[in-house]
Amino acid sequence: MSTAVSTTEEVHAHGHDHGHDHEHEHHELGFIRKYIFSEDHKTIAKQYLISGILWAFIGGSLSIIFRLQLGFPDMSLEWLRPILGEWIDESGKLDKEFYLALVTMHGTIMVFFVLTAGLSGTFSNFLIPLQIGARDMASGFINMLSYWFFALSSVIMFSSLFIETGPASGGWVIYPPLSALPQAMPGSGLGMTLWLTSMALFIVSQLMGGINYICTIINLRTRGMTFTKMPLTIWSFFFTAVLGLLSFPVLLSAALLLIFDRSFGTSFYLSEIYIQGQALPNMGGSPILYQHLFWFLGHPEVYIVLLPALGMTSEVIATNSRKPIFGYRAMIGSMMGITVLAFIVWAHHMFVTGMNPFLGSVFMFLTLIIAVPSAVKGFNYITTLWKGNIVFTPAMLFSIGLVSLFISGGVTGIILGNSALDINLHDTYFVVAHFHLVMGAASFFGLMAGVYHWFPKMFGRMMNKTAGYIHFWLTFVGVYLVFFPMHYTGIAGFPRRYYSFTALGNDGESAFTDLNAFISIAAIITFSAQAIFFFNFFYSIFKGKRSTQNPWKSNTLEWTAPIVPGHGNWEGEIPAVYRWPYDYSKPGSEADFIPQTVPHSATPESNLPEENDEIAKEKEIESLLAAQNESYNR
Repeated sequence: MSTAVSTTEEVHAHGHDHGHDHEHEHHELGFIRKYIFSEDHKTIAKQYLISGILWAFIGGSLSIIFRLQLGFPDMSLEWLRPILGEWIDESGKLDKEFYLALVTMHGTIMVFFVLTAGLSGTFSNFLIPLQIGARDMASGFINMLSYWFFALSSVIMFSSLFIETGPASGGWVIYPPLSALPQAMPGSGLGMTLWLTSMALFIVSQLMGGINYICTIINLRTRGMTFTKMPLTIWSFFFTAVLGLLSFPVLLSAALLLIFDRSFGTSFYLSEIYIQGQALPNMGGSPILYQHLFWFLGHPEVYIVLLPALGMTSEVIATNSRKPIFGYRAMIGSMMGITVLAFIVWAHHMFVTGMNPFLGSVFMFLTLIIAVPSAVKGFNYITTLWKGNIVFTPAMLFSIGLVSLFISGGVTGIILGNSALDINLHDTYFVVAHFHLVMGAASFFGLMAGVYHWFPKMFGRMMNKTAGYIHFWLTFVGVYLVFFPMHYTGIAGFPRRYYSFTALGNDGESAFTDLNAFISIAAIITFSAQAIFFFNFFYSIFKGKRSTQNPWKSNTLEWTAPIVPGHGNWEGEIPAVYRWPYDYSKPGSEADFIPQTVPHSATPESNLPEENDEIAKEKEIESLLAAQNESYNR
């Protein structure tokens, strides 16, 4: 009975494809509709990617400026005055207020605009229709709107860098009461208002995108593309969209309540506040409420940026190991477990807020539990690599680098998940090192792996491999040289977001001066190495070697489309899917890969017993499809 139902559903889905064939027989669009206000998911993905690259340059530049202050506190930065103007004070040092603004904007840009929009926005848009066999997203118009809401959000955030009082200053978490009182400091004024406006628009963008991704995956899969035949990339995008759809509205509510407190005299987050000895009228609010709302998004956000990177890593590692991914169903289960647990661990960011110790122990237990599905992914990657016939492409190197960073950064997460240790390490450089390794750098490596792997499908050309190898090794070594030493400064008690450590009143600052300088030099070299990628990317778009149809000998559906697909992805009928996406190096097969579009009836020499049972189902589908086509053509 289930076979008959699934067969009917598959044929129905394929019949739906005919409608798309006629729908996409449209006239040539003008430049503006084709490349700017485009509804083609591939063009929108490229818009997200290039926007993300530009934001990564801006966010990285901000970090280099404040690393100069931390690494060389006695050095004059007068040479930056033409760029920063009055934010360089009379002594030639970085202005203390502006330092916190730089930290705030760096964190906001990298977490939301680069790793969320730049990574998930790019590859969810690009790969979902191509890998499930759809002409486009469920709604091209909403997809276009999602990018332009993000673009508008970007313009507002960027403009806040140039206003007289400076951008928002409150850390990327924007805790009240500093963020709720415009008079608290310069960075609490117009810059904070622009930050909140920008984030509200950004959240709207992400919600529209997430709804589109979910609807497309559920409704627009091609004939034969059951859930158990979807690549792990699609599973990761699906769970990411679910996370975003459930958690981003909570951040939006937090931002709206903060706007009410700032502008309309409410007291959601304020109570018994004094400024310069004057009591404010606000009573009854609590800044801890904001922390609960923020971190209810803040911790799922870790996996909103990590899951797409992990999904793409699964695809790249399996393809370049020439082996089936180990534990396909376990990988899906681990992502499902992460998705559920991500919503119930947020308060491990709040162990020092005075919460009930019993409640703290509950969140500690749940935090340690989430390490289990994360470890499943790590072990499965390593097992897939084990004894594989590995092809070391730049994408493969970045994927292996992600696994390394995910494991090393994840181990320190277990340390911070223990409330007794976290209370001592909270808001020190140990925390900075942990989340930069496990979230920032690991997700960035996933982004790079995705760009190198799918660049031929995006632009029809190949990136330069030698430049890719140099880019990887400089970045991989540089990331560890930057963030590994931070663990030691954190254990020594160095607090984050401090302009200078000279006020600590002990020998700690002098003891770690050289290490801070070393970290800053490593950061400058690592950031400079990204120029290699920047040049390689944009040069290869126009001058790179022409790509072949399937340069990586991959099984997934996107490589069956034309080298540079037009709007609609496939010319004529969308291919049907017959097998899972990881039939690599299958015993008995002549080739070391069998694409998803190859029926089991065409590979009797390599079929497993249960796969031979699929042959009868294939014939049933084909006969039903032929009858449907005959009826359709009348």
